[in-house]
Amino acid sequence: MNSFATSFIPTIRTLMGPGPSDVDPRILTALSRPTIGHLDPQFIQLMDEIKSLLQYAFQTKNQLTMPVSAPGSAGMEACFANLVEPGDKVIVCQNGVFGGRMKENVLRCGGIPIMVEDQWGKPTDLNKLEHTLNNHSDAKIVAFVHAETSTGVKNDAQAICHLAKKFNCLTLVDAVTSLGGCELSVDEWQIDAIYSGTQKCLSCVPGLSPVSFSQLAIDAITSRKTPVQSWFLDMELVMGYWGKGAKRAYHHTAPVNSLYALHEALIILQNEGLETAWQRHQQMHVKLREGLQALGLEFVVEEKYRLPQLNMVRIPEGIDDAQVRQTLLSEFNLEIGAGLGELAGKVWRIGLMGYGCNSKNVNYCISAIKSVLS
Repeated sequence: MNSFATSFIPTIRTLMGPGPSDVDPRILTALSRPTIGHLDPQFIQLMDEIKSLLQYAFQTKNQLTMPVSAPGSAGMEACFANLVEPGDKVIVCQNGVFGGRMKENVLRCGGIPIMVEDQWGKPTDLNKLEHTLNNHSDAKIVAFVHAETSTGVKNDAQAICHLAKKFNCLTLVDAVTSLGGCELSVDEWQIDAIYSGTQKCLSCVPGLSPVSFSQLAIDAITSRKTPVQSWFLDMELVMGYWGKGAKRAYHHTAPVNSLYALHEALIILQNEGLETAWQRHQQMHVKLREGLQALGLEFVVEEKYRLPQLNMVRIPEGIDDAQVRQTLLSEFNLEIGAGLGELAGKVWRIGLMGYGCNSKNVNYCISAIKSVLS
């Protein structure tokens, strides 16, 4: 190894892929504040504020609302590991990559996944889901992705949850790309377990996963017949640290500075206002759509199911996907995303998330793509 290694200073990029998104400078500043102990009375106060701010972001009064000290994939695992026991039937709606990850979690918890599959780029079919619920009246959970990052599809979370509740199922929702970017209401829509990530529409650094559990979900956790298979993600243990006010018990060393950053991100969201943030994402999506369509690029997802914060466009015939993305990165310091799974090489995914969802970025993205394509 080079004994004269120097500090790592990355090139500044404009991040318009599927995440992480551009981080607000206020949040980077918050990261650099002095580290204190994770049981320091000041830090305990910060934890209470983070919980309250997350309740606002999720639109919930759930007492068990907190950030898991790991990225969104750990939030997903926390929801499944705590709610799924061996032999439980879980209906999983899949119309992209991340529904497939839900299935993997069910299997690893010893559950039985019952799949409701739809074409990538299309929303979950409610008639298919209802038919599946009728055929599996003993199902415990309906799990689905609200904002499918691999395709740019927004599933109708409110309608799916309403249907699940008709069959007395718990609802488990992936909101990694939706939190802060489009309408989401945990209590009104009767979502029982939900997880997100900090690096998308919250414009925070990667590495934390906000989660929230309803009282019904907590009842299911406390009445389990088997231990939660993960010690680290066992909510009953974690709540000894996150939920006991001043009398918190040591569970793990929380990522103190990352939590400063999350707190700042949530303050920014609250100051802007949720509905204003949702409207901004939609307005910038319209601006991006008009610019890309003027270049001859076609959107894959029908407008009524389309996420404003994750835009999937077809790659024109004869265009080298990897070469265009590499040129955008090397010549324009602009990152856009490739297609995943069956869409690899066929689409680009262009993110418009949080702090990076602004006119300057939209104009820069359109002009850069125009330059490279011509």
